[in-house]
Amino acid sequence: MIGVHHKIRSSTGGRQDDGGVHAMILVTTAGKVGTEVARLLADRGKPVRVLVRDPGKVTAPARSGVEVATGDLDDPASVDVAMRGVSSVVLVSPAIPVQEINVVESAVRAGAGHVVKITSKASVDSPIARRRDQAEIENRLIASGLGHTLLRNNAYMQNFFMSAPSIVRTSRFGSAAGDGRLGMVDTRDVAAVAAEIAAAPAAHAGRTYWPTGPESISFADAAEVLSKVLGRTIGFDPLTVEEQARALIEVGLPEGLAAMNAQAVGLFAEGDCDYVTDDVPAVVGRPARSFEQFVADHAAVFS
Repeated sequence: MIGVHHKIRSSTGGRQDDGGVHAMILVTTAGKVGTEVARLLADRGKPVRVLVRDPGKVTAPARSGVEVATGDLDDPASVDVAMRGVSSVVLVSPAIPVQEINVVESAVRAGAGHVVKITSKASVDSPIARRRDQAEIENRLIASGLGHTLLRNNAYMQNFFMSAPSIVRTSRFGSAAGDGRLGMVDTRDVAAVAAEIAAAPAAHAGRTYWPTGPESISFADAAEVLSKVLGRTIGFDPLTVEEQARALIEVGLPEGLAAMNAQAVGLFAEGDCDYVTDDVPAVVGRPARSFEQFVADHAAVFS
């Protein structure tokens, strides 16, 4: 069913930017990245709309003056309603190809000018299913003829929230990342990059960015940072990939998703995410947040 939580402007009556095209920016989910993108754009006075299944569960964007459209990425008609008057799209969702391709095709029909695609390492022959799915979505977006920018993010610092219950309870956490180092990035910085590009996409058309934090660290390094910030010793326990999958299931992930995520973490041990770029500061004009800053900002979660 198609619905609208707040009134959506028609495609002939929306606000326009200096080039005469509609300036509404659509964000396709209200998760960690999407909610922050919407907040940042609203703070800049940009008209922004978030597409969600259940507006009753999404209070933060509405409080900040963001339009909330009710729809489902599996329902192209509802996506078309949310796409009315849209000039830029921030495509951020669990990367299910049929869903994100629905958004791309809706953007084509609506004449939207640009899509910022939140993605990760992607290749058609990756052993990780999500990365194959990302490649399929990216290829469809590139073939669409739309202006586009790909944000191939390093691992998120916020993934540590899954270890928070163990850190709180036992002052220890485990991972199959071994001694591998990661240029982990804060989702708030990913959102800042996406918002900057969506607001003024021309200079970023056709570009691929690789957002990371300012340094590449191991999980043992992360334990030292946690210990320093939290004021108590936090230990790190190496896990096998199978143990990692069981741990993810214990914190609530479905079995299939847990197995895929554990497989990806196993690649961290091989240096899969051991790289750092200056893409965050280059786009947003300030340094990327460090892991220490992330822990300090969320110390209560780990305490």
